Formats: sequence, C-alpha cells, structure tokens
Amino acid sequence: MRAIFLTAALVLAASSASAADDPHNRALAAGYKAAFLCSGIFNAGQSEAQVAADDLEGIYPDYQALVRTLPATVDRTAKTVSVPFDDKLPPRIAAWRPGLGCAQLPIGAPATGIAKLPRLAIQPPPAKARWPDGDEGATAPGPAKLGPVVEKAFDKAAYGGATTAVLVVRDGKIIGEQYRAGYDLHTPQRTWSAAKSLTATVVGRAVQLGKVKVEAPANIPEWKTPGDPRAAITMAQLMHMNSGLWTDGPGNRTDEVYLGGGAVTEWATRMPLEVAPDTRFRYANNDTLLAARSVRAALGDGKAALEFPFAELLWKIGMRRTTPETDWQGNYILSSQVWTTARDLARLGLLYQNDGVWNGERLLPAGWSGFVATPAPVQPERNAGYGAFFWLYGEALGLPEGTYAMNGNRGQYVFIVPSRKVIVVRRGFDAAGGPQFDAPKFAKDVLAALD
Repeated sequence: MRAIFLTAALVLAASSASAADDPHNRALAAGYKAAFLCSGIFNAGQSEAQVAADDLEGIYPDYQALVRTLPATVDRTAKTVSVPFDDKLPPRIAAWRPGLGCAQLPIGAPATGIAKLPRLAIQPPPAKARWPDGDEGATAPGPAKLGPVVEKAFDKAAYGGATTAVLVVRDGKIIGEQYRAGYDLHTPQRTWSAAKSLTATVVGRAVQLGKVKVEAPANIPEWKTPGDPRAAITMAQLMHMNSGLWTDGPGNRTDEVYLGGGAVTEWATRMPLEVAPDTRFRYANNDTLLAARSVRAALGDGKAALEFPFAELLWKIGMRRTTPETDWQGNYILSSQVWTTARDLARLGLLYQNDGVWNGERLLPAGWSGFVATPAPVQPERNAGYGAFFWLYGEALGLPEGTYAMNGNRGQYVFIVPSRKVIVVRRGFDAAGGPQFDAPKFAKDVLAALD
C-alpha cells in the first residue's frame, strides 16, 4: 500500500513539474493570478491576502502550484496587476476599468495596451433607496426554523463546501441572510457559470426590444461566409446547449479566453460543427459566449453594445454592484466572468419571479420565465435538467416541480421556486476535487423550514 502512495505522489510531482515547465501553461497560470487578484482587489475591495486565500486556492490542479509561486505586482494607483512568467516576454497584465472590471491583455502584450482597453462612458442613474431597487426595507421576519438551516450552510460537515453567503427571499422580502467573516451584502464574488443565466436575461431584454429573435439564426459575423453551415444555428439552440458544435470536452473550460487574454471573437467562433443541432446536449461555455456575441453584433459592436447590459438591464433592476467583465476587444465574457453580490443575484431572481416585469415596466418578453425553464429538446444525462441557460430541478432532487436555477463553479447557486415564491441564494468557494455543497438538499431544507 505504501508503494502505491509513493507512486501516486511521484506521478503528481512529475505532473506538477511538467506543468511548471510548459511555457503556455505558465502563461495561463500567470493570467489566472493576474485576473483574480485584479478583480478581487478592485471589484470587491479585498486585500491581496483575502483573494489568495479564497479565489486562488482550491482551483484547477493544473494551475494551483504555479499560481501559489508566481510573483504578482499590484499597482493600486493604476489599478493593474502584473505577473511575470517568462524572462523574454512581458508579464501577464490585468487592468481594471470603472463598471467593466478587469480585462487581461493578450499573452506577450506590453503595458501600453492598457490605454486601448474599452471603457464605459455612461454613468448609472441616481440610486433608489427602497428594496428591491435599493437596500432599505429589504428584510422581513422569517420563521424560527429557518435560522438554524441558514447557519448550518456554513458548517462544512452539514452540506459540504465552503460557504460565504446565504440569502432567502419569500414573497419579495429577504427573510434569511448570513455572511462569512470578511463578506457582507456589498461584497461581490465571481459568479462563474451562474453568469450564463444573466446572459439569458440580456438576450431576453434584446428580444423584448426587437433586436434579437430566439428562433432565428444567431448573428455571428464570423460565420457569415457563404457555405458556413454554422450560420443556421439558432439563438435557442445556443441557449439550450444543443448547438452541435465541437468542444474540447464537456464543460469546455475556455481557458484561452478566461486566462489567456484571448478574445471571444477569436476563440468561441472557431469551433466547427460536430453533430446536427438539437441532437445532443453538451454543456459548453462557447455556446454562451456565442449568444452574447450575437447580441453584441445585433447592437452594432460599438458603444451601444457595451452600454446595453447596464442601461437596459442591470441598473433598471438595482444590480448596481454587478460587474460584467470584457476581453481586451470589448466582448463580454458572460459565460463566467461576472462579479456580483448575493443581493444582486436575488434581484435577478425576482425579475424572473415577476415574469420579467420590474416597477411596472416589462423588461423581458411575456412568458420568458417559462421559456428559460422549459426543458431543452435534448437533455443532459443527470437528475437535473436544462432549459435555456438555466438548470431545471424537481421531485427527483426533492424540490417542487418547476424549480429552476442559476448554477456556477465553486458552489454558486440561485434557486427560483415559483410555486412557493421563494428564491434561495448560496455563494461559496468549494474546492476543485473537494467536497461540493449539496445545494438541492439545502434548498429542500430551506423550503421545509418555511412550511
């Protein structure tokens, strides 16, 4: 047995050494560190030590050792983070911009590229005070049984994972809310793939304004060459993860965009068709990036496209502490790279609970909530189903039929339970390969406490 453990240790050590020696892997690891330090410090107002302890631990094993050891320089005046990785190339650089958060420069790009990054020109309208637009009057008393359930979410032995925030909304009011030390109602975290549901909402807003049609072919300029079969893929097929496009495996990590400073239009648009659309479910970041790309193209690729998520959605529903980040060419990375708070996620959930109406204004098409919560033509092989950039839950997982959710890596969950008018938000830093938070069980326990 001891020999087996020694062999495993040697294999792991060899793998780590190989990753450290690979130039491209070093560049990606440096990009990981630069991006997360930049966003954590300048989006969330955290210290370098806080970001290192949370966002930079429990990550993908192929980058973990390098991220711990590569040095980083934080320039709080310029709001940049640089991480050297190669003596003959410039360091990896992430630079923060108001509203748009941090963007990475491409591998090999010098710091002069920061001046060319896209900037947001508009300012938010005056803030409203009352919930849900603001924070006044947000809370209402909850049942006594709810408190212990919320508290238990922070006990790793109870549900697994490492929880930072829990929020429960019933009938539009927050009746349960708790944060880990160092986090509060104003502390944003990365959404990871919960951002895909924000993409669904951006698409819905564009549909409501007549800019996009869900059943029409997606507007991808890079596919416009005559004879390109991908030009027939519809927005709905992208949203259902039924596009039929090839990916580098289920999950499609898209590290070249997330960590390498690659542009969405360079990477997500390159994937060839592999099977006929609507014949296979494959969860893919690229499908989300392409949906967002289609909206951008429909809006003209310029200033209007950059401002659209803020002016037409986020600021309208009080999501003023939400930062959707872009690549260096101004494409939103809406499959994962959004920083937001538990309360802002609850606001997004309330928009769906109200079928897309906010303060009397219809922001999403009538029935849009039903569309995103309707099973896609081809489903994943798991208990949870899939709609349109939302996961679907029901009795198989102990939840009421019709429950749907925003899910993200490291334990980001927003459950919307229409039959109970309840929204359950959980944020965390569950470690890759470690015990994951049992979100369906927690949501089930929350609902039981509300009976």
